[in-house]
Order: sequence, then structure tokens, then C-alpha cells
Amino acid sequence: MNGAPGKPTGSHNLQTDDQGRLRHFLSTEGLSRETLLGILDTAEGFAAVGERAVKNVPLLRGKTIINLFFEPSTRTRTTFELAAKRLSADVLNVTVATSSTKKGESLLDTLHTLEAMYCDMFVVRHADSGAAHFIASNVAPHISVINGGDGRHAHPTQAMLDMFTIRHHKGSIEGLCTAIVGDVEHSRVARSQIHALKALGASEIRVVGPRTLIPIGIEDLGVKVFHDLREGIRDTDVIMMLRLQRERMRGGLLPSMQEYFHFYGLTEKKLAVAQPDAIVLHPGPLNRGVEIDSEVADGSRSVILQQVSFGIAIRMAVMSITLGSHPKAQRQHADADADAD
Repeated sequence: MNGAPGKPTGSHNLQTDDQGRLRHFLSTEGLSRETLLGILDTAEGFAAVGERAVKNVPLLRGKTIINLFFEPSTRTRTTFELAAKRLSADVLNVTVATSSTKKGESLLDTLHTLEAMYCDMFVVRHADSGAAHFIASNVAPHISVINGGDGRHAHPTQAMLDMFTIRHHKGSIEGLCTAIVGDVEHSRVARSQIHALKALGASEIRVVGPRTLIPIGIEDLGVKVFHDLREGIRDTDVIMMLRLQRERMRGGLLPSMQEYFHFYGLTEKKLAVAQPDAIVLHPGPLNRGVEIDSEVADGSRSVILQQVSFGIAIRMAVMSITLGSHPKAQRQHADADADAD
């Protein structure tokens, strides 16, 4: 490639080293159940750090992490920054608006310039599918890359914080019936969720939405497709709502926001057909009155704010694992620091 990303290929081979250890985290696709459980288990050791008086652990002291964001973000960028700082790493935030790519510098030249600053990790968010894979394929051997979202392709840390949230409330993901509702066509989160749910043993995965927002051939991933919301969420244990990504749409996909809410907006009345203890997730930002009613978003079955909190622990886990800290060592450090409080 001439300094530009393209279609991602061979992500699972690129992500792990010869011993199967996670070197980059680019996608949930192709990763084993054991690898994903390792991330979740490691995050358990970090989940309570934010409640302590001293929130830092020294695992990545002396490491430099660069948040390289070519797309706007609030939750993802800030939780990655908080996660890195709680691991005692040095953090540099680089956005496209302030980088030399605006002056014509190629992506590869930007990377090599940043590598010269002796960094250890790039967290990348980019509008093009395959950008994180392209960067991981071209960085120096000692640098790890985490995908903070690339085009419509993947958002693996969001999927893992969703898995962590589900496991926290349900005890396990095995055997659960889950529904992913909304704009699946444009959602990188949905694709990452599907691969993670499959690897972690969900019994049934459903995607629900209008025909114009369901990708052709998605059944090949082992999911069931529904175009009626009530039927799609009936008897489900977990409902994962998606926002309408109007910035990625090219007209004609939806008649109106009001009509979309009428048919696919989650309300308490529609939620009644799910299991009584079903939980509702949403990756944010919320479009209240479009894909979800405020009564549901703020209700007792919503775990949306917990997703944000758990995102810090998941990103701490992924950062520490990919930079070479063994999960057991992480737990020992976290436990030792907690005991010292």
C-alpha cells in the first residue's frame, strides 16, 4: 500500500505472536475463547481501581502511548487516555486536525515520525476500514497497535467492554440469547460484538432492523435476521441497541426518524416481550427518541452507564496484555496495590 489503509486481511495472524500471545488488538474475529476470557479476567482486576483513593497502578510506568485519532470521539478517546494514565503510562493525544497529515504528509510518514519519539503503542481511530491493520503491518516490531474503531470494520474494545458488562450481570455469556438492534449495516461495533459473542458461547445471536440497515449475507456469520422488533427481542436475555449512523448513510435508507422510532425504537412496552431480567446496552452516543426511549435508557434494566465505567478496565487490560504484562502478574499487582491502600 502506498501510505494508505485498505481492506483488512489476516487480522488474527497479525494480532498474535508465535506463542499465541496478543501483540496487537485489531479485531475480535479469529481470537480464541481463551484469549477473550483472558482479557475479561484481567479487567476484573482493574474494575475497582477507579473507586480507590489512589487510582494508578505501575504496570506501564515508563511506557509511552499515543492516541492517534483521525475521527472525532469522546468516550473512546477519554477512556483510553484514562486507562493509560491509570497504568502509569505517558500519554500523547494526536488528532488529525493538529497533525501534519492535513499538510499532505502520508500516514506512513506520520507513523515513522511518531515512532522516532520512542513510543510503545498506538491507539488508532480512523474512518477507513483496515487502517489499524495497515498501521500494525507497518510499525516497528516493538510497537503494539490497538484498534479504537476503523470505518465499518471493527471496534474490538467496545465489544469487549460489552462482553464484560454482560458477564458482570449474567455471570456468563454461555447460553444467552442476544439481540443486536438497529443500524447493523454501518456498525463496526455490531461486527465485533458478533464475533465475541460467538467465541464466548452465546446460544443465539439475532440482528434486528429494517432491510436497508441489515448487511446482505450477514447470516453467514451464524446470526438470525429479524425485521420485526418485537419478534427479534422476544425471550432474549440481552438487547444491544445501536445508534443510527446518519453520517455514514447515503439517503433513502430511512423514511424519517419518527417512523424509525415507531418500528424500531425500544420502549418499555416493546421491552416487555424480552426475558424479565433482560438487560439493555448501547455503545453511545444515545439518540433518545430515535433508537431508544428515555424511560428505557434511564430505567432499571439499562446498563449503559456501567458500560462506560467498565470500558476503562477493559482498555487497561488490553493495553497491559499487548505490551507484554502477563495477566497473572497484572492481578498480583492490582491486588498488591489494593492491599497497600
